[in-house]
Amino acid sequence: MTPAELADAVQIAVYTAVQAGELEAEVPREVHVERTKTREHGDYATNVAMQLAKPARKPPREIGEILAKHLRRASGIERVEVAGPGFLNITLDSGAAGRLAYQIVLAGTAYGRSEALRKQRVNLEFVSANPTGPVHLGHTRWAAVGDSLRRILEAAGADVASEYYINDAGVQMEKFAQSLLAAARGLPAPEDGYGGQYIADIAAKILESAPHLADAPDAEALPEFRERGYRLMLAEIAASLEKFGVHYDVWFSERSLHESGRVDRAIETLREQGHVYDLDGAVWLRTTDFGDDKDRVLVKADGEKTYFAADAAYYLDKRGRGFDTCIYMLGADHHGYIGRLQALAACAGDDPDTAVLVLIGQLVKLLQGGQELKMSKRAGTIVTLDDLVDLVGVDAARYTLARSSTDSQLTIDVEEITRQAPENPVYYVQYVAARTFRVAANARDLGIDWSAPESFRPELLADDREARLLAVLGDFPRVVASAAELREPHRIARYLEELAGVYHRFYDGCRILPRGEEEVSDLHKARLWLNDATRTVISNGLAMLGVSAPERM
Repeated sequence: MTPAELADAVQIAVYTAVQAGELEAEVPREVHVERTKTREHGDYATNVAMQLAKPARKPPREIGEILAKHLRRASGIERVEVAGPGFLNITLDSGAAGRLAYQIVLAGTAYGRSEALRKQRVNLEFVSANPTGPVHLGHTRWAAVGDSLRRILEAAGADVASEYYINDAGVQMEKFAQSLLAAARGLPAPEDGYGGQYIADIAAKILESAPHLADAPDAEALPEFRERGYRLMLAEIAASLEKFGVHYDVWFSERSLHESGRVDRAIETLREQGHVYDLDGAVWLRTTDFGDDKDRVLVKADGEKTYFAADAAYYLDKRGRGFDTCIYMLGADHHGYIGRLQALAACAGDDPDTAVLVLIGQLVKLLQGGQELKMSKRAGTIVTLDDLVDLVGVDAARYTLARSSTDSQLTIDVEEITRQAPENPVYYVQYVAARTFRVAANARDLGIDWSAPESFRPELLADDREARLLAVLGDFPRVVASAAELREPHRIARYLEELAGVYHRFYDGCRILPRGEEEVSDLHKARLWLNDATRTVISNGLAMLGVSAPERM
């Protein structure tokens, strides 16, 4: 019995009590059941009696006793107790609990997926590093978290488009072009320009493909270096992200907003809605009407459009493409963007609480040999995504970056996350994936066939360690839905670490394979089903984080 099936049983108990005249209340559309912290309190608990207390005008414990009476008659339920202020603690019989292993294996990669966010169209923008240098360590955190969030939202039924916003307009692109030209001519980088070996490498590639630029006048060479360098840098960024397992549905050019006239049209649209005004020769958006700390300039007095003007056009473009929610994943230095983007949504006539979600990620530090790494051999002043992957590998990097809340600063110790020891979370979880695979492979080597559903006797999975493992496995769909709704991928990682610990205790205390000449029993086969169910959940959870489930370690 899955938690969802148990929730249905609780709803039926409420319906039965209402029909019998024992309760005067509507049957709740949703009933929440959660696994208990210890099995002494049953397998699952629900607060439905407290939920019904006000409309039914009865004490929660009295309602709990009424519902417990009906639940005790339900198939698959062994015991129901009313606890505390009115919680219902429910213990499943071993057969009902054990059947979950069969359901998980049968569902395969679909287990954990739901329709919790069905019909929600989400635009998820993350990383969006300027195409003036490699993806650095801070961006890499968003690459891991953003791509994991995309996978989790899709698992919860949302229609998600992952998007990279290319900041290919403005002053920084000009400084990038000037830096490339200087490197090609053997000159030092201009003030506030870009340094590092990557600039020299790109400049060399440009000259290799266009040698005539070596002697061309600056006015002719600069636009060529800008455009060619931009495309080479963008291709390198895309390649680094793809190597990291990150794929984007849309690469959106900021420059296209200006060239197509969409920035001008956005300003006029907002003016028509009554939120744009002119003052001191500049054009302003009255965002203070919607909680922003100050109004925002769209066009400066000299006629130059601001970055926020492009932000406004970009937001309107996303909404015009039919997205219900636009998620922006920004660095710690962009905290001020929350108010202005929400105000922008309100100016556009949208509900800012649902149309815009801004996630802020804190800083990341990388330690090696006890010392913080701040320099890249290639990028000069920053540690890059490629540097991190070279040091620890994709799996360790992605898991480590995704397992912590983005609200907190993160310190990554290279030695710690590459150590093959239980203290290393990614190793601890991946080791379970490898162990479950090895157990199944060893069983096949012994000639054991446990694949026939009719030979599976779920009622044999009655040991407390088996029951606890089944309860944790049953919680996976709820954890995925919660991670999606709260936009918190780290919940998946922490769940997998708990599951790994529970599986290890099951493995250590419950013999899965026969010893020596011992005959294969139905209990061995039932435990092999439970072993396979664990591998399914571990694999599905790791896949949501973009991490592999290895067959051997």
